[in-house]
Amino acid sequence: MKTFTKDVLAEFDGQEGRPAYIARGGKVFDVSKSKLWPGGLHMKRHHAGQDLSTALAAAPHDAGVLERYPQVGVLEKVVEAERPVPRVLALLLSRYPALRRHPHPIMVHFPIVFLLAAVFFDLLYRAVGGSFATTALHCLVAGIFFTPLGMLTGFYAWWLNYQAKPIRPVTLKIRFSFLLLGISVGLLFWRTAVPGILNTLRVESVLFVLIELFLVPLITAIGWLGAGLTLPVEKT
Repeated sequence: MKTFTKDVLAEFDGQEGRPAYIARGGKVFDVSKSKLWPGGLHMKRHHAGQDLSTALAAAPHDAGVLERYPQVGVLEKVVEAERPVPRVLALLLSRYPALRRHPHPIMVHFPIVFLLAAVFFDLLYRAVGGSFATTALHCLVAGIFFTPLGMLTGFYAWWLNYQAKPIRPVTLKIRFSFLLLGISVGLLFWRTAVPGILNTLRVESVLFVLIELFLVPLITAIGWLGAGLTLPVEKT
């Protein structure tokens, strides 16, 4: 059975009529005829021509699904220097592979929804009044609470999966996240110092709303960069 190096495996990427081969657990499979791998791309995320052992370990299906496809070879074993992982963490990752990538995508939903909700309820308060300003304040506090947790899980995923290398999307996310946290905290202090800042339309209230609205494109940019790491945009 043929032995593939990673460089040779990369040639079988399923594009431009080439076969689509993937490796998992040291085995190389031909998934060219699978409807789930059109053009060598699976679920718009996993690319053929690569060793997907780690990525597919957290897939919703078990490893046996690949046994449906012909095995065309084995992947050459290469001993690579890896970042040392504490023993307890290594045991957890072995037992629960989802802990390698999932904590950050789960946690980031909380600051996103709470901070966007704070903007929404403040605009609603300006439109119809009522108690929406209080709701917006509570959402802002919750967003500030969860933002550092989202950042910490992001640093964890960056350290574990990318060896903390200075990848441009990640470095931009870090900068934008600190900016997001700083603006949110500033808005909270401003809001508590001037409780009725949105009660009347004046220069200060307009400035407050404009700064708060800036959270929307900032959050969108952070989300877009994060999504690009897990679901890369296809180039045409």
